[in-house]
Amino acid sequence: MKISYEPITVHLSMPFVIAHGASTVRHNVLVRVADGEHEGWGEAAPVRQHHETQVSVLEYLAAAARTWPAHADPFRLEELLAALPPGSQAGRAALDIALHDLVARKLGVPLCRFLGLSPEAAPPTSFTISIGPLDEVRRNAACAPFPILKLKLGADIDHCIASVRAAREATGARLAVDANCAWTEEQAVRAVPALADLGVEFVEQPVAEENVEGLRRVHAASPVPIFADEPVRTARDVARLANCVDGVNIKLMKSGGLREALRMVAVARAHGLKVMLGCMIETSLGITAAAQIASLFDYADIDGNVTVTNDPFLGVTLDYGRLILPDGPGLGVRTR
Repeated sequence: MKISYEPITVHLSMPFVIAHGASTVRHNVLVRVADGEHEGWGEAAPVRQHHETQVSVLEYLAAAARTWPAHADPFRLEELLAALPPGSQAGRAALDIALHDLVARKLGVPLCRFLGLSPEAAPPTSFTISIGPLDEVRRNAACAPFPILKLKLGADIDHCIASVRAAREATGARLAVDANCAWTEEQAVRAVPALADLGVEFVEQPVAEENVEGLRRVHAASPVPIFADEPVRTARDVARLANCVDGVNIKLMKSGGLREALRMVAVARAHGLKVMLGCMIETSLGITAAAQIASLFDYADIDGNVTVTNDPFLGVTLDYGRLILPDGPGLGVRTR
């Protein structure tokens, strides 16, 4: 097998604004793993809040390529992934995705079928509405063709509540919110009941990533489910936070790929937790990889390709939030 990779700059049709910052471009990496006549594709989407950049991913992939076994059996997924060097989770995810794509292509079956999953059982994906002026939030909520909207919120609690109220007035869609670590514990205890009164279904990551005890206290006082995101990277984190939240947001770029994401779902279910499938800003390659396992989740939030203007791939499509997977082998992704 041979690894190849290349950087890609992803452009967005509108600014993506969350509590961590704003962006109109993202710097990802595409990966290919070739074995004979077959090739598997993967994508890394690093983000600075997880201490990763395109450069660090490229360095990780270069290190992985130096020790990659040229004549290994690609079906020995666990063995190959266990041998990867420590480091970039996004880089590891790209290799994991490419390997899964490769073996399913070799078998001539869609990856979801290889994994024994039914894509028809997947929940609809939500659509993310960035932090912004109230008229912009209202307009975006009114025109989004999705059954559930997830509003990004910042540190200004009054603006947070006003934003959700504006969205509620503009649409009959279900609403959820994500504070991305922006609130103090005191702000969260104040905000969550007000948001619940506006019909918000759940609140994601209300307090700082390291504030586990604060998260526990907010959860205990909350009238709606609380989900953890930033502190949840591997199955060990799921177990560690099991008594602090009602659910966890699992993303391939945090977990290091499909294999660990599946373990995280199993651990979450064992602890009675809900699971959400999330994403970063990714092309249709990365989003289609995540969609392969969406049927295992209670919520999906994998809209990271919707506003990408230069997506080089054709993969999963949407029908009012419903995920429709391509029917080709592996990921089923094609280039444009």
